[in-house]
Amino acid sequence: MADQVTEFNEYRSRMNDKILKDNNKVIKRIFNLDTNAFAEGALDKKTKELLGLTASMVLRCDDCVRYHLGSCYESGLTKEQVVEALSIAQLIGGTIVIPHLRRAYEYWETLEERGSAK
Repeated sequence: MADQVTEFNEYRSRMNDKILKDNNKVIKRIFNLDTNAFAEGALDKKTKELLGLTASMVLRCDDCVRYHLGSCYESGLTKEQVVEALSIAQLIGGTIVIPHLRRAYEYWETLEERGSAK
């Protein structure tokens, strides 16, 4: 049986392929902008992923949280670094973010158990 990381990654990949196959210029540009925003720049990729994770928590987007957790894990961030970013999100987002914090912890544990986000 597939774990939540595999299920998420397979679903995300499958749906992105379907969406991009329709060749909508606006959607493709938004996807491209997202990819380029997280590329190495004045801020390193790890910092950008932590920013993305924190914003995703505050916005309460579980798919986004999972994506950024996977990217954080793959980029070599430690649990302590990720938890510190999650704590900032909790502070900014308030108690309504607690359910997302629980799911984020669960997802990170799965990443650690698997040894990979891919």
